[in-house]
Amino acid sequence: MDHPHPTRLNRTRTDAYLARIGAARPAAPTAEALRALHLAHLRTVPFENLSVHLGEDITLDTDTLVAKLVDRRRGGFCYELNGAFAALLDALGFEVTLLQARGVGEGGRPGIPYDHLALRVRDTEGEDWLADVGFGTHSHFPLAYEERGDQSEPGGVFRVEEAAEGDLLVLRDGEPQYLLDQRPRALRDFTAGAWYHRTSPASHFTRSLVCSLLTEGGRITLSGHTLTTTVGAERTRTELPTDAAVLDAYDQHFGIALDRVPPEPDIAEG
Repeated sequence: MDHPHPTRLNRTRTDAYLARIGAARPAAPTAEALRALHLAHLRTVPFENLSVHLGEDITLDTDTLVAKLVDRRRGGFCYELNGAFAALLDALGFEVTLLQARGVGEGGRPGIPYDHLALRVRDTEGEDWLADVGFGTHSHFPLAYEERGDQSEPGGVFRVEEAAEGDLLVLRDGEPQYLLDQRPRALRDFTAGAWYHRTSPASHFTRSLVCSLLTEGGRITLSGHTLTTTVGAERTRTELPTDAAVLDAYDQHFGIALDRVPPEPDIAEG
């Protein structure tokens, strides 16, 4: 099998990535270290699809993904976030396997193959974890890969269930999230899925504009001119009156500096 990360991050790039997410270099690739890195990533690197609407290329190779997150201080969608996170974990000594998944939509219908990229991560004790920092509102911590009972954590109550053909079904609060194929993949295998989500009128990424970040008390999301802040059970929506206010919000809340506002998708005919 091809190594999932053709380019392993050197120490300088690894340190820069750790600085980006405000995390210390772990002494060893332990489960505790993985939990800390997972949460730190979710709280500092936004889930966003701005590149789709700004006409920016999305290239699935390790150097490009890490440069976007670390040097440009941007976020991304699943292929970018989990692709880069995989490289960081690999550099820190974790054993990482890239897995393809299909998001489960309304009616229980799975999406396209390579709809989503998730990670199987093995720690120093040989325990496997399902790590995912690229699914938007999801688990705050990695899920125990072999556990088939409820896993309660701040993001909800999760379950990993056996499914047909050797797949696994991941559920959150009883609702199916995605169907996970357990066979190892390489980053380049996700190229067609990324292209589909960047270009297809049927993709929810071309049909929506989102930038969202987990916060200590909840979540903050900017979609077009609407800023939504969630703290506990309380949700506040603020309409930003000008493009300048939108650009300021990207900078203030997500650390993203843009020179123009991403155009909102026109889905009137969708």
